[in-house]
Amino acid sequence: MPGPCSYDRPRRIRRGAALTLFLASVLATGAVTGTWSDAAEGAAGRNAPDRTSSGAHTRESALADRAAVERAASEAVEDGKSGAQAAAEVVSRSGDRWSAIYTPGEYEDFQEQLGGGYVGVGLWVRPAAGGRITVSRVQPGSPAARAGIAVGDRLLAIDGHRTRGVPVTEVVARLRGAATGGSRGAAAAGSPVTLDLQRGDRRWSETLHRTRLRSRNVVVDRPSGAHGPTRVKIGAFTKGTGGEVRRAVRRASAHDGMLLDLRGNTGGLVTEAVASASAFLDGGLVATYDVHGSQRALYAQRGGNTHLPLVVLVDGGTMSAAELLAGALQDRGRAVLVGSPTFGKGAVQMPSELPDGSVAELTVGHYRTPSGRTVDDSGLTPDLAAGDGAEKRARTVLSGLGGGS
Repeated sequence: MPGPCSYDRPRRIRRGAALTLFLASVLATGAVTGTWSDAAEGAAGRNAPDRTSSGAHTRESALADRAAVERAASEAVEDGKSGAQAAAEVVSRSGDRWSAIYTPGEYEDFQEQLGGGYVGVGLWVRPAAGGRITVSRVQPGSPAARAGIAVGDRLLAIDGHRTRGVPVTEVVARLRGAATGGSRGAAAAGSPVTLDLQRGDRRWSETLHRTRLRSRNVVVDRPSGAHGPTRVKIGAFTKGTGGEVRRAVRRASAHDGMLLDLRGNTGGLVTEAVASASAFLDGGLVATYDVHGSQRALYAQRGGNTHLPLVVLVDGGTMSAAELLAGALQDRGRAVLVGSPTFGKGAVQMPSELPDGSVAELTVGHYRTPSGRTVDDSGLTPDLAAGDGAEKRARTVLSGLGGGS
């Protein structure tokens, strides 16, 4: 068994949960899911639950009963109804906020996203005050970029459908041309989509044509120049992320050190998070997890760089697989964590296919860091608390570790 993967999918049937850990050996290697502070077409995030209104997520939280879910789906299919909808209703009644049901189309879409590929226009969006939707990132070279759409522009409508007050997951679904609640996936490359936008007092419409794009989930740079630290920003753990991190570590200066930026990273494939940990560790434990009470472990590969000065940046948007990586590096004494407490999401889900081809992803356990800490509810506490100016503080810490300034 290759261990859990976490993945990030839209909640079109049941919204509100955040990134989960997914056991990929049950179905063909899952998909990329989680809760993005800003949701992208290529990594369609689902909204993190509001802890103040819904309560803390704890290990004692209610769990959806797999037998009841599968029975409800089977009975619905026999009656000519939607098995996915019936299963979703059982999950909703259970109070398990981390379990969910996905249509075949959604599952197929996110299989593709494992490789960082998607069909869309290249927009990241996030909710703003008053239920508005704002552009938070534009992918270079994408249809949106060529049309001159910029960060901060308000997205008022998509194909005539107003976006104000609409969950960001549904906004992303419309950008990608996916049917909300339907069984089909995203629209084909070349299909048109009309966006109503606002920038200051200017309002205008743009008709774009979707194209096949690739998300750039790992960005490596040296913002202070050739004699400064290497900065590695990981937006999500998709296929190949671990290899990119390893290459960045090999090229980094042992004198200048590295900043590993996991802020806003709501997870991805746990196998890639473990591969990323392996870049900094010489083997050893990365995390343990339980499945129905049975304990299992994830280990780093040997041969990682254990001497490169390392500081990890985290915040409240750091979740699941990203917390697994940060927690391993912190517990193993390999890195200093700087920033604010992480989200706190470490549930493990087991998927199964329902009679209508939809997928039930139900909670079966939790993971722990090498020292035995659970991240659920409490998250990870940074070694050095920092809000605004966290990266500047991180550079100061890194220089004290022997890295560059």
